[in-house]
Formats: sequence, structure tokens, C-alpha cells
Amino acid sequence: MDILELLPSSFGYVILTYLYSWFMLSYLGFKVGGARKKYDVKYPTMYSDTNQVFNCIQRAHQNTLEIYPQWLVFQTIAALVYPISASVLGAIWVTSRFSYAWGYYTGDPAKRMNGVYGYIGYLGVIILSISVALQLLGVF
Repeated sequence: MDILELLPSSFGYVILTYLYSWFMLSYLGFKVGGARKKYDVKYPTMYSDTNQVFNCIQRAHQNTLEIYPQWLVFQTIAALVYPISASVLGAIWVTSRFSYAWGYYTGDPAKRMNGVYGYIGYLGVIILSISVALQLLGVF
């Protein structure tokens, strides 16, 4: 049996959301690399003792990496049954990580909250994942 026969026909949107997230992670990583050069923070040093802006740029990327594996799991589970909804929610979450990072890049950590709307996408795929689990358990 072909895997394409098992997946919902609109799962392609989910794959595009994954690709969008790859682009976002790459962008955030490149920003850290550029900041390392600009602020002269050598590897393997994670944070600067003297430069708050570098630390904010690094932290925006690191925080995204900390939450990314959980998002991938919930995004995938939700997408198996609700591919369009999961794609929309995923795109919201990914877009919010840009807003989060751009706010953080100012050097004022409070501005990272520009990306708070990402919780709509993140909590949305968690709720859909719970729905999928309950359906599999025959609860509804």
C-alpha cells in the first residue's frame, strides 16, 4: 500500500507548513550566526557576558528550538485527522515565531510578546491532538 493512500488528500498543506517551519528555523539560525560575527561571540559560548542584544537574538532561536519538537508531534497528530485546520494553526504558530524573534531582536525582552498570538496555533494543535486521541479511544 502506498503511503499517499493512507494520508488525507489535503496532507500536502501540512507538508508545506513543515517546510515553512524549516525556513523559519533557518532564518533564526542565520540571525544568530550573523550576531556572533557582529558582537564577536565565539563558539562554543552560548551567551555573552557583555551584550544583551546578542543574548536576545540567541534566546529567540533557542526558545524556538526548545518548543519545536513538541509542536512537530502535536502538528503531526492533529494533521492526520484535521489536515487543513492543523495547517492553518501551524502557519499561525510559525508566523508568530518571526514576530517573537523580531520583538526580541530589539534587545528589549518584553517585546518578544509580539509573538504571543502563536499560542492560538500551538494550543490549537494540542486540542486537535486530544480530539484525535479521544476518537481513537472511542470516547467520541
